Amino acid sequence: MSTRIIQTLVKKEMLDVFRDKKTVIMMLVVPIILYPLIFIGVMQLMAFVSSSMKEQNYRIVVEAEDEGRFLHKLEEFQKDRAESAGAENQAADETVRETTADADEEADEEASGQSYEITIVDAGSITDYEEALNEEEIDVYVSGRMKDGKVQYEAYYLSSVENSSYAAGIVMDALDELKEDMTKQIITEQGMDIQAILEPIVYERQDIASSEQSIGNIIGSILPFMLVISLLMGTIYPAIDTTAGERERGTLETILTLPVTNRQLIISKFITVAVIGMVSAFLNILSMGVITLYMYKMLDMQTDMGSFDMAKFIPAILVCILAVFAFSLFISAVTMCVTSFAKSYKEANNYITPLMLIVMFVGYIGFIPNIELTQTIAMIPVANICLLIKNMMAFKIDYGAIAVVLSSNVAYAVIAILFLSKIYDSEAILFSDGKAGLQLFERRSNLKKGGVPTVSDVWFVVAVTILLMLYVGSLLQIRFGLAGAFGTQMILLLVPLFLVVYTKRDIRQTYGFARTKAVNFLGGALISVGMVLLNLVITAALMKLFPQSTENMETVFSELFESNVVAAFLVIAVTPAICEEMLFRGVIMHSMKAKYRVSSAIAITAVLFGLYHMSLVKFIPTGLIGLLLCLVAWKADSIYPAMLMHFINNVISVIVSYYPEQVEKVLPVFAKSTLSVSDALCLSGAGLVLVGIGWAVLVKARKADKVVIS
Repeated sequence: MSTRIIQTLVKKEMLDVFRDKKTVIMMLVVPIILYPLIFIGVMQLMAFVSSSMKEQNYRIVVEAEDEGRFLHKLEEFQKDRAESAGAENQAADETVRETTADADEEADEEASGQSYEITIVDAGSITDYEEALNEEEIDVYVSGRMKDGKVQYEAYYLSSVENSSYAAGIVMDALDELKEDMTKQIITEQGMDIQAILEPIVYERQDIASSEQSIGNIIGSILPFMLVISLLMGTIYPAIDTTAGERERGTLETILTLPVTNRQLIISKFITVAVIGMVSAFLNILSMGVITLYMYKMLDMQTDMGSFDMAKFIPAILVCILAVFAFSLFISAVTMCVTSFAKSYKEANNYITPLMLIVMFVGYIGFIPNIELTQTIAMIPVANICLLIKNMMAFKIDYGAIAVVLSSNVAYAVIAILFLSKIYDSEAILFSDGKAGLQLFERRSNLKKGGVPTVSDVWFVVAVTILLMLYVGSLLQIRFGLAGAFGTQMILLLVPLFLVVYTKRDIRQTYGFARTKAVNFLGGALISVGMVLLNLVITAALMKLFPQSTENMETVFSELFESNVVAAFLVIAVTPAICEEMLFRGVIMHSMKAKYRVSSAIAITAVLFGLYHMSLVKFIPTGLIGLLLCLVAWKADSIYPAMLMHFINNVISVIVSYYPEQVEKVLPVFAKSTLSVSDALCLSGAGLVLVGIGWAVLVKARKADKVVIS
């Protein structure tokens, strides 16, 4: 591959990208100018709000049977705060340095400097305190009634009103002081030592974390999220410009006629997007680093925080640079894959929105406490980068995790680039074939009858169905149990059916409703039984690897099997065999087949089927079942054998759950919680044999059909 050609193409792509002012703005203006302005503005706004709250006049009503003690305390409380406000400048350093003292001292220090005024409103002028609070005529209403020889105070306020909420805090501070004063008075009257009674022990909190660890912990929670978002934002515009932008301008056809290969073209575009993304990310990090350093210096000048050794962060910074490089490769490739399907800037922006939401959602993992970077999470994109940077900033170095995170991101980038090359090898990059556009929002009168739904329509329906399953389906199952499970199956059936009917698609072609030979049902049944045996071995192995996920799954299933056997038979065995197959082996697989190769369509459908069950333990076995169901539906040219297979798989689960004793007598291996090596080998062998025989039956039937046709 000629590096000179790639260099020339990269230079061309860079020039095209930098001609777009939006890219320059996102790279330079936002991180270097906008971030500091936002930071300064927010700090000024917070200072103004805090100052205004401390200078307010708060109206408080006191109606208490305490001989005026609390009213006197409020007046004294306000006087003390006013005096402390005057002396604030002289005692500021000492006050802040003692913020690690006990809670009472901390509250007193925080209250210092408050110059608010308190107006005591006559209780007789208030006929309805709730109305007065809602009308903001008063801020707090304090009542005190004698109960069991003590005054029980109640402070009524509105948490939705800032002044009322702040005034309630003042009242509670005054009540705390009143309680402390009365306690000391009672102890003195009894002739006892106040210090010995109120402070029988002396304690203090000692933080042994260094300044670097404390600051690193804070930065480690914020930096990863900002990093992944800045990388994503930095790659969006160049990715759109180099893909959809060229299609919209009509220059892509000219480039493809040049004496360069598609791979050279793709690599040059990928390098351009990745480099711009990294530059944008580094500028963002530099800007945030300057702001962080400024904050640290300001705090150090006011509080004398102590020494701070920047050299200790050098390993973390180096790993962050590597992480930026690896993640930039990954996110650039993914972004280009998404935008390559768009024909214009507007369409590309619509396509990129879901990707942004996913990255932001996963990126929040850095804010969640006690999430460890395990070997499993180290393979999850976005999450692995966030947790790796967080650990490095907290000086938790795991070289194995670093290697897995960096290598996995590079591997995912390579896979995405290969997928991108497939896209550019297709004529669809130039000429839209109508099999990928979103037609669901078109006027129904403009739609032509026949065919199968487009890929975009299918992806949209899958997203809507998953959301309904997560929110509506989960609530239905929690509230109604087995009946709720039936409701979730109706979601799987009706949402895609609405798409098919509205877009005037051919129902028989979309769902694969075709007559087929009886021998295909036999082949499917043999494969289904064989897969049940294989899944016993796979599930037993996964149970050892993920015991917690297994327990959660067993809890969910035990709740479903609490109903009578007939209801369970209909909801768990019959309904999914119809509804799930019509969605996956029907709408999804046939729509994918119309756009992609059969192997790709089958693989996508199987993965979606595994993800649909939303369980780490069930993903592999259900994914394998989904793969076999797709293969059988494809070989038989009908969805009916796949429905039978799905029914057999589920009805076995119902029988084992409702009749465990009878099953144990006939097939004791089904009742075992753990499998021995001999059990696993026997089950695997029998399963493979049954799957092989079933597949041979299907292949023979397919060949016979071809002979008859010829």
